Amino acid sequence: MSNLARLPKPVLLLEAIGVIAVIGALALINDWIAAPAAISEKTLATVLFIVGIVLMLPAAWLMMWRTAKAMAPQLFNQHDKKK
Repeated sequence: MSNLARLPKPVLLLEAIGVIAVIGALALINDWIAAPAAISEKTLATVLFIVGIVLMLPAAWLMMWRTAKAMAPQLFNQHDKKK
């Protein structure tokens, strides 16, 4: 089961960038940082939030895929290798 949580480095990098984007959206909404004059804070916060969530999806998908394969190997045509 320890192999379920181990993620490849590119996926971890995407996850980290996604978390930073969501934190940036939170900071914009709470007026902790100012947005550039060319775009409104609300629009930029919405874009950052959506981008952050999209960047976090590959890690969630990979963990769900690995969990499904571990719980039901017959669905993925994997045979028991302990024989």
